[in-house]
Amino acid sequence: MASESAAELLRKAQVVGILELVCQALELTASQYDLAKSRYESVGSWLAESANALLATATIYPQGSVALGTTVKPLARDEHDVDLICFVRGLDVNLPPAALKYAIGQRLRENAHYRDRLEEMARCWRLKYQNDFHLDITPSIKNPNCPSDGELVPDKKVNQWKPSNPRGYQRWFQEFAQLQPRIHLARDTLAEGVRAELQPFPEPTRLKGILRRAVQLVKRHRDIHFQKLDLDLRPISIILTTLAAKSYARCVAASEYESELDVLNDVVRLMPMFIEERVVQGRKQWFVWNETTAGENFAEKWNKAPRLAEAFFEWHARASADMSELIGIVGLDRLTKNLRESFGDTPVAKVMREVTDQVSHARRDGRLSVAASVGLSVGAGIATGVRANTFFGRV
Repeated sequence: MASESAAELLRKAQVVGILELVCQALELTASQYDLAKSRYESVGSWLAESANALLATATIYPQGSVALGTTVKPLARDEHDVDLICFVRGLDVNLPPAALKYAIGQRLRENAHYRDRLEEMARCWRLKYQNDFHLDITPSIKNPNCPSDGELVPDKKVNQWKPSNPRGYQRWFQEFAQLQPRIHLARDTLAEGVRAELQPFPEPTRLKGILRRAVQLVKRHRDIHFQKLDLDLRPISIILTTLAAKSYARCVAASEYESELDVLNDVVRLMPMFIEERVVQGRKQWFVWNETTAGENFAEKWNKAPRLAEAFFEWHARASADMSELIGIVGLDRLTKNLRESFGDTPVAKVMREVTDQVSHARRDGRLSVAASVGLSVGAGIATGVRANTFFGRV
């Protein structure tokens, strides 16, 4: 029974290792991040050096997925989204947001390097760096009614300011990400002696932050799910990020787990628990609050277009089922099929090429075996050897 338990946990560790590689394939590389940082800092300096008094105290900093470490490459293009805030302290709330946005755009047009890359968006300015990323620069000012570094950003029509708190949200998310779940069987069942007996392929690998990886996985699953549907129905990333963070905090506080894969499964499954529902004038309303500033409901669009809420719950049912299926999957063929359907062909193909290359090396070295309930393994022990020129057996 102990060996069966070890095999099960090691198989889950194998899946976790592959999910970690999928997430790495989706995110900004270290060199891309450094390049983006260098470029947005240069943009910030250019804006602050403007003769326009409105921009005298302008500073630029990242918000969203770049700041949180949850970037996911969009499906429709090669560029990553890098969301930035251009915060200008000392400006009065009576300044129209359109005036500040206009000043930023005018200053960027004064630089030939930025002029050819510049595109005006509804609430921000976009600088496009083909095949790497684009920088979306949203203006903001201090929110005098929020004591926790709150800011005001333009509404969609750039007619008025609305509350936000990118820096406060980042701190809030970081606090949750630092929480550690209780994985109570790891020390006993994955002891070194058991590892030597059943060495799964690939090597057991921990996630580089369970919450961040959970956010990346649900965002990518959403993109794949809505790829063939109406893209306008996709739940926005801040909703998925907020719900995953609250779900993760609840899982850490309330439960113990056998593996990181079980934690991921619960985080996804419990996300809807943190959507507040009310009936207002006979109509259902939804609220996903930004806890770092008053008055920001990330789900406000759901209350104007209920189909958005329906689309979220339909997607969530699919995502939860797909994640739950990973718990019991045996064999690389079935695992690859699930991952392709959930996260797309490109990142999964890249990861599985790495996996099969390692399998081939292990076969040539005579270290490849098939272990009951694990799938492909590298090592010896209780597994049955595979001859050098045979196919992948049961995988």
